[in-house]
Amino acid sequence: MWKNHTRCLYRTLATAAKRQAIRDFSQMSERSMVVGIRREDGSAWERRAPLGPNHVRELVDSGIKVLVQPSNRRAYPMQDYENHGAIIQEDLMESSVILGVKQVPEEKLIPNKSYAFFSHTIKAQKENMPLLDAMLEKNIRLVDYEKMVDSTGKRLVAFGKFAGIAGMINILHGLGLRLLALGHHTPFMHIGSAHNYRSSGMAKQAIRDAGYEIALGMMPKSLGPLTFVFTGSGNVSQGAQEIFTELPHRFVKPADLEYVAKYGDHKTIYATVINMEDHLLRKNGGGFSFSEFEEHPEIYTSNFNTRYAPWASVMVNGIYWAPNHPRLINNEDTKTLLSQHSSPSTETSAGCPGLPHRLLAICDISADLGGSVEFIEHATTIEAPFCMYDTSHKHEHFKSESFSGDGVLVCSIDNMPAQLPREATDFFGGLLLPYVKEMSSMDANIPLEREPHLSPVVRDAIICSNSELTPKYQYIQDLRRKQEQGRRAFKAPSISAWKKVLVLGAGYVSSPLVEFLTRDRNVSVTIGSAIRSEAEKLADKYQNTVAHDVDVQKHKGFLHKLVKDHDLVISLLPYSLHPTVLELCIKEKTNMVTASYVTPAMAELHQSAVDAGITVVNEVGVDPGIDHMLAMKCFHEAAAQGSTVNSFISYCGGLPAPEYSDNPLRYKFSWSPRGALLNTLSAAKYLKNGKVVQIPQGGALLDSVEDMDFLPGFNLEGFPNRDSTVYKEQYGIMSASTILRGTLRYKGYSSMMKGLQACGLISDQEHKALQPTAAMITWRDLMCVLLGQDANISTDSLMDLILERVDGNQKILDGIVRLQLLSNEVVLKRKTPLDTLSYFLDSHLSYGAGERDMIILRHDVGIVRPNDERLTHHIDMVIYGDPDGFSAMAKSVGLPCAIASRMVLDGEIDQKGMVKPFTKDIYQPILHTLIEEGITSTEHVEPH
Repeated sequence: MWKNHTRCLYRTLATAAKRQAIRDFSQMSERSMVVGIRREDGSAWERRAPLGPNHVRELVDSGIKVLVQPSNRRAYPMQDYENHGAIIQEDLMESSVILGVKQVPEEKLIPNKSYAFFSHTIKAQKENMPLLDAMLEKNIRLVDYEKMVDSTGKRLVAFGKFAGIAGMINILHGLGLRLLALGHHTPFMHIGSAHNYRSSGMAKQAIRDAGYEIALGMMPKSLGPLTFVFTGSGNVSQGAQEIFTELPHRFVKPADLEYVAKYGDHKTIYATVINMEDHLLRKNGGGFSFSEFEEHPEIYTSNFNTRYAPWASVMVNGIYWAPNHPRLINNEDTKTLLSQHSSPSTETSAGCPGLPHRLLAICDISADLGGSVEFIEHATTIEAPFCMYDTSHKHEHFKSESFSGDGVLVCSIDNMPAQLPREATDFFGGLLLPYVKEMSSMDANIPLEREPHLSPVVRDAIICSNSELTPKYQYIQDLRRKQEQGRRAFKAPSISAWKKVLVLGAGYVSSPLVEFLTRDRNVSVTIGSAIRSEAEKLADKYQNTVAHDVDVQKHKGFLHKLVKDHDLVISLLPYSLHPTVLELCIKEKTNMVTASYVTPAMAELHQSAVDAGITVVNEVGVDPGIDHMLAMKCFHEAAAQGSTVNSFISYCGGLPAPEYSDNPLRYKFSWSPRGALLNTLSAAKYLKNGKVVQIPQGGALLDSVEDMDFLPGFNLEGFPNRDSTVYKEQYGIMSASTILRGTLRYKGYSSMMKGLQACGLISDQEHKALQPTAAMITWRDLMCVLLGQDANISTDSLMDLILERVDGNQKILDGIVRLQLLSNEVVLKRKTPLDTLSYFLDSHLSYGAGERDMIILRHDVGIVRPNDERLTHHIDMVIYGDPDGFSAMAKSVGLPCAIASRMVLDGEIDQKGMVKPFTKDIYQPILHTLIEEGITSTEHVEPH
């Protein structure tokens, strides 16, 4: 009876599971399949894509929609993708799966989406753990190409072959330079870097030419025979060997490497391939078993360092290495290998008569830093592909400025295939294409077990899904914990080799700035803040970053020392503190960057900065900053066509995204509200149809508000900002009869601010009721005091009085009530009504968790062409913040400031004294890099 009941229950459950699977599969088949191809933004050299135009055509023909993010950097132009059926657009939100090549910046991950790219997280790589955490937090389903394997574990989707091809070309190029530095001209000198060739075929021809010379005996005999050792036999090694075979060569068994190293022919280049069974053996008893090594690699050791490395001229490393695998070469091995000097009298030693030691170069194509070859802890780059490693400096000294001296030449570029982008894209895309359709039918919002259509190749490559690591990859968390406990100390290059940057201020704008700068391993950042915890929190996020407690007004001696010790100071402090910082920079001849306007106090220090020979870049945020750059670009383009500018009207504003503007001010504060409140009392001045319009200080500014209809969906208003007339000369638009720069807000902001002004709440005069020693007071009581009423007045009478003050505007009264300014909440007194209200709004109208902001910028530029045709150029920029990453304000201020800082460090900006981004040599590179970072603008022209 019990057994029958159990069988019945099992049948019921199984039937239910089948029905659910059928429903899931039916829903899956109805899903719209849209593939997104994102732009690669991690490196200036990354021109690959996961799919080429021909692959896109196959997908489109099969009914799959393909979206491609615009990028002028890809080896295949956007037009090629469009011609093959892709839709070129920025927004990939519609995509069911988003394909990339390299890691996606955390802030650019779209929540609740499926992604496929190389994440480099499966070994718990420390530098990519923040990315993994972000994917878990944002409910990303990640398919990692590296784990797409067949039943034997062989990788099915990889760039490995082209990594090997590019790496081999590079090391042959580097070998020629290294031998020349040692006094030997060789045919290798005529081989260039991989990225200098249009294709691998062109590189092969150059290598064949060099090989012809070698076969004719044009290698110096004193060098002895050259030997290459390839580790591994996979795609990486095969690609490298494909290039190598263009030389006059001979492959020998590993056991014969020593013999040919001693007695080989100098007209032939020798090579051997070392596989696992050749160098791995049990620590106890010897022997090798592949299955046993897979299960227990810790019981094995490698004899590569003693049996093969001493006879290698060049080592080409293409093996996969895991943290528990034996190393091929450890640091002590390297000391031995690089101290094996040969005797000039014999050609039968491990070394060669004309060389300090046999081992000349290592090409670590696998780029497992600190892995197979222990001392290689830092990747090289395509622009600087080589470094010299010198064991006499305790495994800490890398020289990239020369190919001469003691040591071994190292090439360890971590994006080798990017040097042959078209071929690599075609090759990789062909391997990936068979799996794209099933990926495009995934839904990251449903449990993975309810995706019955996924093949084992794709399913087993999913690292995380539904906000957790999949069972196969749970080990990553354990590995992270172990690595944190036993991680070896980081061996940084000498600090003198770094560019040292002092960032003053640790507010939210600082984070994208520090993130951008520290992408360069040769930049160290010191963060100074009056609030130490903020500085430490920021420093903990990024490499080569330290924090200090620095109050500019209290710690001038310590600040002076910091300025002296750094190459550049970036001040993100309130503008009133910039002159204090600049005076120290002038004394110590240290360059400086700020995002703020050039105030009169800063302008007074211009000549002193010139005399000190320092560069002080200002106004490189968003407003001022990006607004300047977009305007100057338009002005210069008009001038180049012989046109003149007759009007310039510009509005910019930082706002909450529309869905978060649901408060009486239609506004939220991401920093102290004081500046925004005080600005409503400011004076303004602008030029309109040739006449100067002046708005006096004290509140008249809000009477000049106009409706803005250029983006009607946003319901905007705008009012003038500061003195716009000065830009006639600064911008060089002397022909303009109208010049106005203004501030954008949502409609309702100005009327609400006028109401607060009318009630006396935006006054910067000290009030006795708001002194620290004054009696406790509520907001209702404060409103009574400001309106000259007794606190016992009835609420209805108080509201009638407020209504009278605001000219009967019921919306303003309702807003004051909603802001709780008539509540019995106790006032936190800050001496003046302005500062007290500012403190109150800072806590009541700040951005909450998950809320996002936006930046809106609009330029209307009136142009008169040589034929007297009149046109208006409309330039729009709308940027949204990422609630899980950087806000729009932080990105649009921090990134241009960081880019300008990088340009100062690199000597690209070297004008002395006060500098603004008004010239092409400054604004063009900044705008170009901003586009790469996802900050773009649009422009359209219409008749005036």
